[in-house]
Amino acid sequence: MLRIEALRVIADCTAEVPVVVTCAASSRELAAVADRPNHLYLLDSMGLAISAATGIALGITDTPVPKVVAIEGDGSLLMNPNVLPTGGFLRPDTLVTVLLDNAVYGATANLPTYADTIDLGLVAEATGWTVHRAADALELRAALVTALDSPGPVLVHTHIEVGNATNVPKLLEDPVIIGRRFQDWLRARIAAPAEVLL
Repeated sequence: MLRIEALRVIADCTAEVPVVVTCAASSRELAAVADRPNHLYLLDSMGLAISAATGIALGITDTPVPKVVAIEGDGSLLMNPNVLPTGGFLRPDTLVTVLLDNAVYGATANLPTYADTIDLGLVAEATGWTVHRAADALELRAALVTALDSPGPVLVHTHIEVGNATNVPKLLEDPVIIGRRFQDWLRARIAAPAEVLL
C-alpha cells in the first residue's frame, strides 16, 4: 500500500474529526486526496503531529468532538519519540495516531530510519498505548474504525511501501491561514456537534 492509498482510507474515516498531519509528502498527499478545514497540515514542523494532537485531545475533553487523529511518519516520530511516553502517561481518551511506517525518510531520498530494526508499535505498547496493526487498506480501515471507537491513546501502526505519489502539487498555502481555517472549523464543530459516521 502506498502512502496516498493509506491517506485515502484515513480521509474516508475522518471527515468529522480534527486531523493533524505531519509535514512534507504526507501533508501534500492528504491535501491532494481531500483538502478539508478539519485538516491541520504541519508544514516544516517535523516530529510534532502527535504533540499537537495530544494538546488538542486534552482540549476537547468534555466537548462533543469524539476524537482527534494524528498522522505521523516513522522518521518524524523518531525526531520526537518522547510523544509516546507523554501520551501513555496523560492517556487522553480522544487521541488516535496513525503511524505510516515505510522505514525511510521520504523527503530525503529515502534514507533509512531506525524503524527497519526498531518496532515503533512495540515502543508505543511499552509506553501505554493500545496498538493495532495494518498492512493493507482493508486492515487499515478496520483498525482505524476500531481505534475511533476505543478509548485512547490508540496507535494504528501501518506499514506502507516506500515512495511518494507523483504529480501531487506542492502545498503552498500560508501556514497561518491553514491554522486559522482549522481553528475556525474546530470551534464550530464544538459549538454544533455533527453526527460521526464510522
